[in-house]
Amino acid sequence: MIVRSLDEVIGTDRDVAGPGWQSRRILLRDDGLGFSLHDTVVQAGAELEMEYRHHLEACYCLEGEAEVEELASGERHAIRPGVVYALNRHDRHVVRVRQTLRLVCVFNPPLAGAETHDAAGAFPADGGT
Repeated sequence: MIVRSLDEVIGTDRDVAGPGWQSRRILLRDDGLGFSLHDTVVQAGAELEMEYRHHLEACYCLEGEAEVEELASGERHAIRPGVVYALNRHDRHVVRVRQTLRLVCVFNPPLAGAETHDAAGAFPADGGT
């Protein structure tokens, strides 16, 4: 059994940040579960364009307000507490944050640790940074 608190993750190599976001990676590939679990905060005013070509992601909103736009269709979705969005087709998307978001995010395959987004807004397939 794995028992790990957010306090144990904050300030370690599992606490990863980039422009406008911070991801506390509670479960990672080495934990052996087949997915990774993240407590992620995205700052108000952030506009992030991403496309996870190598990963599927689901995000459950705990706090805040944002809009997610699917770039292929132009469809926009309101994100607020209690809403989940799942990128089940490696969807290229933009997240526009009105009020700081706190999300629980799950990645499959799992992230290895300190990955950050590349120029295309993706994480590397091999767990590198």
